[in-house]
This record gives sequence, structure tokens and C-alpha cells, in this order.
Amino acid sequence: MTTLESAPAPVEPPSPVTPRARVVLPVAALSGLLCAAAFDPWNVPLAMVLGVAVLFALLRRLGSARKRLVLGSGFVYGLAFMGPLIWWMRAVSDGAYVGLVIFEALFLAVILFALRATARLRAWPLWTAAAWVLGEWARGTFPFSGFPWGRLVHTSIDTPFAPFVRLVGMPATSFLLALLAACLVLVVTASWRTRLTAAAVVAVTTLVGLVLPTGVAQAQGERVFAVVQGDVPGEFLTWKRGEIFQLHAQETARLASDVAAGRVQQPDVVLWPENATDTDPFHDEPVRTQIEALSASLRAPILVGGIYDGPTSKTALNAGVVWSADGPGERYVKRKVVVFGEYVPFRNLLGPLVPILDRDIPRDMLPGDESGALSVVPDSGRSVMLGDTICWDIAYDGIVRQAVGDDAEVLVVQTSNASFTGTSQPEQQWKISRLRAIETGRYVLVPSTNGISGVVDADGNVVERAPLHEPATIVKKVPLAHGSTPAQHLELPLQIALVTLGLAGWILGVRRGTVRQDHAGEDDEA
Repeated sequence: MTTLESAPAPVEPPSPVTPRARVVLPVAALSGLLCAAAFDPWNVPLAMVLGVAVLFALLRRLGSARKRLVLGSGFVYGLAFMGPLIWWMRAVSDGAYVGLVIFEALFLAVILFALRATARLRAWPLWTAAAWVLGEWARGTFPFSGFPWGRLVHTSIDTPFAPFVRLVGMPATSFLLALLAACLVLVVTASWRTRLTAAAVVAVTTLVGLVLPTGVAQAQGERVFAVVQGDVPGEFLTWKRGEIFQLHAQETARLASDVAAGRVQQPDVVLWPENATDTDPFHDEPVRTQIEALSASLRAPILVGGIYDGPTSKTALNAGVVWSADGPGERYVKRKVVVFGEYVPFRNLLGPLVPILDRDIPRDMLPGDESGALSVVPDSGRSVMLGDTICWDIAYDGIVRQAVGDDAEVLVVQTSNASFTGTSQPEQQWKISRLRAIETGRYVLVPSTNGISGVVDADGNVVERAPLHEPATIVKKVPLAHGSTPAQHLELPLQIALVTLGLAGWILGVRRGTVRQDHAGEDDEA
């Protein structure tokens, strides 16, 4: 009689034959292109879920592949994904575009090792989806402030899965979409029972998304906001100092005339975009006088986005300051300043080597360290709490979450996309703003120098958009939110749990790969 002790050791099933590079690399490229197709300018719904499914299926075939093939697959995937996604970076410079694409492709190549390791495990869809979140977290955090662009969750807008961001937040919605991508792999490759289970997961998740609630989180009161788009005078970096300010002052003066004539509502708050003034009103007396006169004529404070002087002649602040007829009030300083766009790291070393950096970025913008929750008191006396973010800030979960946690009743995204005129970058950023509206249960107001300016309701719907590349003002009565969505409380704990799970899966997958290699007597990669 065979006992447990005398039974032969179980034998691992042989790994599937690893495809050749001439097959693997084109499939990796196809996966990357599908992921990029989910974003503007193509905007193919759920294309990234399909692209991630192709990538997961490929990784399942690379369980015993050598390091160089996995690395090459990840690099090709990254090039095919990031290259089209951030084509708009060429507006900065071809060198910046090429450098960022290569760096991000290398980052994604490393992430593929984690995904490949978790794809070896039982219940691999759960482990691999968590590893995907680990990768998005790492890419959006390192180096410097990271590059949180092109997340899987960003493709959920205008699909049945967008309401999940209100329930569980951005990272967990990325996990959910990655899990659905893995289920698509099972539907094609698994046994019929597993196929039915995977198909049921996809169907049920879709149905749940269709019925999840969205909307204002505990509406209480309304305020009238004016979103001012002054436009820019020509090509980026060709205008004279102070011209953008004059355009926004002129458009605001037209607003004041319309209010006085009864053509539009009296606003409680006026919103100017990022970089609406490139001279510091604290030190430029004529600019300060003009802002205060405009505020007095409108009987409403103005949130003035501008470049303000820093503590030294070599530093500056990208900030929004609440300005009334009586002078400046609370301010928010942009927290996620853009490396090599708003500041130069290692300037003493890089400046002499790359003189263009000192020429185009003569001052380093210093990041802020305080929440964007700003208290604004209109002349009506009915105060409102703004949740200010500045451009790039809107892509970072923690910045938005902190502003809402500090009682922001509406969200504001002050932005200047003038350097990206005619590219897909403004549309990509606009859709992130729309997701934030769903996530927080708050209206999102976006003043931009030349577009996209507009108002988004708490369901993520576009209430109104200003025409591009011309002066315009939107005046809307907006409900204020006084409650919080489940995501406000669950997002961070879920992210920590998923990142931890992804890291644990990576470690377990490496160990399993090592055991297989030892059993087979092969010196392969873990």
C-alpha cells in the first residue's frame, strides 16, 4: 500500500515551448499599439483592456524565457505604447520626447518581469492584476515625481467601468480592468468551466458598473463660477512679457460689462488659468492694481494663476492666489512641478553641459507642500471652498484626495496647455479631469489659457466647453458637494494592499520559477 511518505514526488508539468523572438516581439508591439489606441487622438473604447490581455497571454507563454527575451519584449511593448501616447512631447523638443519614451520603455520592461513572475502562479489573474497596479504606482512615483500618464484606469471614462472610480478609487479600478483583461485570456485559452467563470466575471462586472451610482456627493447650496479663457498671443514662447495677462484682463473686463448689462449672471468666483500672468502682482504694482479693479467691478474674487517670484532670484512659484479688491488671500502652490519643464535637477552639473536648459528654464519652480483647499469669500458673503490643482497635479491621486479631505466643495484645474496646441495632450488631460469628477462626486472647473476650458458635472459629463484658441468665458451655477464618496476613504488602503499583493506575487513567482529551473536542471532566469 502506498503511503504519503513513499509516494513519488509530484512532477511539475513541462513549461510550454517558448516562442521565438521573431514571434514574441511583434506581439509585444501589437499589445503596446492597442494600449495607445485607447487614448486620444484615437480614443478606441477599451482598446487598452484588449492590449493588456494580449500582453498577459504573451507573458503566459514566456514562463521559462531567458532574461533578454523578456526584457526585449517589455522594451518593445513600452516603445509601441509610450511612443504614440506621448507624441505630444515633441512640442517641447524631439530630444525630450525620445528621452522620455526610452526611459518609460525601460521602466515598463522591468515591470514585465513582475508580470511574468505572477503569471506563473495559481490564481494568476489576481496576482498579475495586482502586479499591474504595482507597476503603475512605481511608474507614477519614481524618479522625482514620476510619470503617472497612460494608466489603465484613464481609459475607463465613457465606459461602464468609470463609476468604479467613485466606489474604489483609481488604483483599484486599474486592478479591476487588468483582472478583466486576464479573464479575456482565460475565455480564449482555458478549460470550458474556467471559460464560463471568466466570462461570468466580465459580464457581472459590466452590469455592476452600469448600475453604480454617480453624482454630487451630498449637494448643499450652489455658487456661480466664471471660467475665463484669455487665449495666448501666437506661438508658444514667442509672446512678449505681460501679453497673456492683458488678454485675460481684457476678457475679464468683457465679463464685467456683460454682468453690468444683465447679459450673464453675477459670478461668486472668477477663475483664471495657470500662467494667466507671468509677472508677479505682489511686485508689479500696475498688474496688482488692474486685478483688484477687475475684482471690484465684478464684486467677486479672482483665482489668479501665475508665475510668482520665489524666495531667491533663481526660483519661482507656480501658484493660484485668491485675489479680491482688498488684495491677495489664500494661495495654492503647484506640488508636482515638471522635471526639465519647470525645474532642472542637478542644475550645477547639467547647466554647463546643456546650455539650453539654463536659457529656457532660467528659474527653478519650487513645489508646494500644502493642500489645494482654498477658502474663498465672495462679496455676497457666501463662502466656498475650492479644491485647486494646477495642470499636472490632477494626475496624482493623493493631491486630489487631500484637497477633498480638507473640505473642498468643487475642484478646479488651472492649466496652460499652450505649448501643446494642436496635440492630443489637452484631450488626454481633460479625460483625467472628468474621471476626477466621478471619483470625488464634485463638479470640476477647468480654466485654461487657450483650451480646453470647461465645466464637468459630478457624473463626468461635459456641461460646457469653451471654443479652442480664442478668448471665451463660461458662467455656470454649480452645486457644492459636502459629502465624500467611498473612494475618498478606500482608495489609499486599497492601493497599499494591491501594491503589497503585487510585490508578494512577484517574489512568489520568482521562487516558483527558481524551483522549476532547479527541477529541470536548467540555469534559467527567475
